[in-house]
Amino acid sequence: MSEQVERVSAVSVRACPGGRPPGRWARASERGAVTVEAAIVLCALTVVFGLLLGGVLVFAGQFRCADAAREAARLIARGQRALAERAVEQMAPNGARLVVETEGEDVRVEVRAEPVGGLLPGVRLRAEAHAMLEPGVADANG
Repeated sequence: MSEQVERVSAVSVRACPGGRPPGRWARASERGAVTVEAAIVLCALTVVFGLLLGGVLVFAGQFRCADAAREAARLIARGQRALAERAVEQMAPNGARLVVETEGEDVRVEVRAEPVGGLLPGVRLRAEAHAMLEPGVADANG
């Protein structure tokens, strides 16, 4: 019986690369490989998480710009430009700009902002809303 055990172990040792069975007897050059692989995976996961978070913040900022533009258009149509500017300041992302154009009785309002305080270069948020001046309002400057 001991001959059979010796034959099996000799075969398994020869079948393994480097002549060593797998397990805890790793080569000295392979030590730390799992640690390096884990570090690379953690870096990749951090980058993916950052991109997902940035995307969510961009969408949230776009919705805030749209809400601010809609509210500003309503207020300007009623002749309350100061309230419209205050609404954009409170509702839109930080640093948002309000642009108002009037053509006859039509008012076009645009809110522009940079998402996440400008940390995403090349990405701009913009929302536009239209309204008609209310009867009795002479111009959009309120």
